[in-house]
Amino acid sequence: MKSKLSFWRFMSLIFLASVLACNEKAPENEAYLFTYFTGNGPGEEAIRYAVSLDGYHYRALNNNEPIVDSKKISSTGGVRDPHILRGADGKTFYMVVTDLYVPEMGWNNYALILMKSTDLIHWESSIINIPETHPTEFGNVDRVWAPQTIYDETNGKYMVYFSMKEKGNHPDIIYYAYVNQDFSVLESAPKQLLFNPDGNACIDGDIIKKDNKFYLFHKSESGAPGIKLAVSDKLTEGYSYPNMDRVDKETDRVEGSGVFKLNDSDEWILMYDVYGSGRYQFTKSKDLEHFEVIDEDVTMNFHPRHGTVMPITMNEYQSLIKKWGRQDDPLMEVTSSDLKALNVDINGKKASIHLPVKRGVNLTAFDPGFKMWPGFSVSPQGPQDFSKGAVDYNISIEGHDDITYKVTASEDHNPVLEGYYADPDVLYSEKTGKYYIYPTTDGFDGWSGWYFKTFSSDNLVDWKDEGTILDLKEDVSWADRNAWAPCIVEKKIDGEYKYFYYFTAAQKIGVAVADNPTGPFVDSGKPLIDFKPEGVEHGQEIDPDVFTDPKTGKSYLYWGNGYMAGVELNEDMVSIKKETHKTFKVDNTYREGTYVIYRNGTYYFMWSEDDTRSPNYKVRYGISDSPLGELQIPENNIVIQRDAETNIFATGHNSAIQIPGKDEWYLVYHRFTYPKGVAMGGKGGFHREVCIDKMVFDEDGLIVEVKPTFNGIDPIN
Repeated sequence: MKSKLSFWRFMSLIFLASVLACNEKAPENEAYLFTYFTGNGPGEEAIRYAVSLDGYHYRALNNNEPIVDSKKISSTGGVRDPHILRGADGKTFYMVVTDLYVPEMGWNNYALILMKSTDLIHWESSIINIPETHPTEFGNVDRVWAPQTIYDETNGKYMVYFSMKEKGNHPDIIYYAYVNQDFSVLESAPKQLLFNPDGNACIDGDIIKKDNKFYLFHKSESGAPGIKLAVSDKLTEGYSYPNMDRVDKETDRVEGSGVFKLNDSDEWILMYDVYGSGRYQFTKSKDLEHFEVIDEDVTMNFHPRHGTVMPITMNEYQSLIKKWGRQDDPLMEVTSSDLKALNVDINGKKASIHLPVKRGVNLTAFDPGFKMWPGFSVSPQGPQDFSKGAVDYNISIEGHDDITYKVTASEDHNPVLEGYYADPDVLYSEKTGKYYIYPTTDGFDGWSGWYFKTFSSDNLVDWKDEGTILDLKEDVSWADRNAWAPCIVEKKIDGEYKYFYYFTAAQKIGVAVADNPTGPFVDSGKPLIDFKPEGVEHGQEIDPDVFTDPKTGKSYLYWGNGYMAGVELNEDMVSIKKETHKTFKVDNTYREGTYVIYRNGTYYFMWSEDDTRSPNYKVRYGISDSPLGELQIPENNIVIQRDAETNIFATGHNSAIQIPGKDEWYLVYHRFTYPKGVAMGGKGGFHREVCIDKMVFDEDGLIVEVKPTFNGIDPIN
C-alpha cells in the first residue's frame, strides 16, 4: 500500500511540474538593444551597443566604444552593418556583420562574419570568405555586403541573406544561404533571393514576417534611389513589388533599413541611414507599407551608421548595464520643469553636472529631479541647497564602484529663448516700448521649417512667446518652405506705425506688412528679391537685413550668400530703387548674414564667416561712411567667435540693439545648442539657440571682440 501511495504522489508531482512548465511564460520584452557602427574611419568600423526603454530614446553603452574587438573577429580589421536576431529558442542570439576595413580596402571586400551568443556579451564567431568557400560559383565576387539572418520556420534552419557583386560592370544582387546548426558555415553556395525587375543594384536587405507574409525592405537604385519594398508569401522566392516608389520618407540617398516592432504595440519602426548628410531617420507604420517620420520623437547621444534594433527583456538589459554601464556616462534624466532642459550639462569626464535654472528659481531648496535608468542609482534625493556652490551626488551601478559628481546650479540667461531658434533680428518698438526678437524657427532637418515666430520683452532677459506671425503654407502664395533669417523695421508713415517684415522663403526674399510688432502680417504676394546681382553666378538670395539711416530717414535692404548686395528701398518699403543696387566688395571671409548699424557717424557692416554647421562660424565687420559706401576692413575685425574656454561654438548670424537714448549696445546672435550641438556634427547647424551679450566700442570707435557667455546680461531697466 505504501508503495502505491508513493507512486501516485510521485505522479502527481510530475503532473504539477508539467502544468507549471506549460504555464510558465517567456520573459516579456521591456527594453531595446541597438547595435551599430559609427563611420568609415579608423576605429569606427566596430560593433557598438545602445539601449532604450521605449524604442524612441537611446543611450550608448560603454561610452560609445566598441563591445567587440574588430581585429579579433574579422579578416580585415573592420566590421560594419551589424544585424542582431533573437533565436527561435528565445535564449540564443545571432549577429552577422560585413567584414570590411574601408581605410585600406575602399568598398571591395570578400567576407561576412557569423556570430553566436547566449548572453549578448560573449560571442563566438567565424569568417565566411565567399570566393574562397565557393570558388566555382563566386570566385569572381569582390563585394559582400550587409548580411542579415532570419529563422525559417518551415525547415527549422537559420537563413543568412546578403548582397554580392561580381567584378566588372555588374549590379549588386541579394542572395541567401542556410547556415549549419553551429551557425559557423554556410551549408551550400548562395542562391539569388531577389529578382529586381529593372536589373539594378540591390543591397541592405531586411526581411520582416507579418501576417504570414514576408516583407523585404532593401536599398535599390531602380527609379528614385531609396528604400524599396518587395513582398512574398514564401521566404526564399516569389518576391514582387507593389510599386517601385520609395518607402522611406527622404529625398536624400538612404541605405541600411532596419525594421523592428515596438513592445506591446501593433506599430513598427523603420529606420535607415541618411548617409549623405550624416543623419539617421526613424519612421513608424502599422501596415509596413505606409510610414510617417517620427524624428522629433527620437533622441540618441551617438551617431549611428547602418544598425539594427532588437527588443530585449529587463534581465538582459540589466546584464548589459552591469557589463557596459559606466559612471562617466550615466544613463539618467533631469526632469525638473525649473530647468532649461536643453542646456543641462552632464560631463562624465569631469564628473560634473551643471543645471541652468530659469529666472527666479530658489536655489536654496532646489530639486533637479534626477531620474535614473534601471541599473543606475543616485543619492541624495529631493531638494538641496545649491546657493553655496556644488553639491555632491553619488552615482552607482551594480557591480561597479560609486562615483561622486559635483553638481552646480545657476541662473544662466543664455540662451534667452528656450528651444531651437537662429538668425535673430532684434527690434525696439517705439509704439509699444518693448523689445522683440524675430528668429528662424530651428530644429528642422536641413533648415526645412515653414513658419516664423516672434518674442517680446521689457528687459531683454524675460521673453514672451507671441506665437506664429507668418506661416508660409497658409499666408504666402509663392513659397512654402525654408523659412529663414527674417528682419523687421518700424516706420511711422502718415502718423501711424507700420512694421515691414522681410523674410527668406525658398531662397527668395519676401516682405509682409503689419500694424503691430506681433502682426498679423500680410504678405505682399510676390518675392521682393528673386534675382542675382549682375556678375554674380553663385550663392543664394537669402538673409535680408533692413536698415534705416538716422541721418536721412532712408531705408536700405541688404542680402546675400557668398556675395553682399544692397539697395535703397522706395518709400512704400515693399519695392526697391533698382538704380541704387550695389554689390559690395568685401573679402573672402564674407559668407552671409549682413547686419548694419550706425554709431557716431560710422556705418558698421557685420557679416558671418564660414558655414553655420561649422563650430568656427563667427561674425566679422567692416566700416563705411554711408549706407552704400565702400567698406574698410579693420585689422582685427572679429565681432564674436567660438570660445575655447567654455566650448561655446558657432557664434554667428547676429543683430544688435542700442538702448534708446544711451550709447549702450547688445549683440544678439545664435550658437550651437549647448552642450550637445558640437557633438551633432552637421545637425548642429540647425539646432541653434539665441543668446545676448554686451557689445562695446573702444576709444577709436572699433568694436571690441564680444566674448560669448552663459550668464548673458542683466535685465535692462
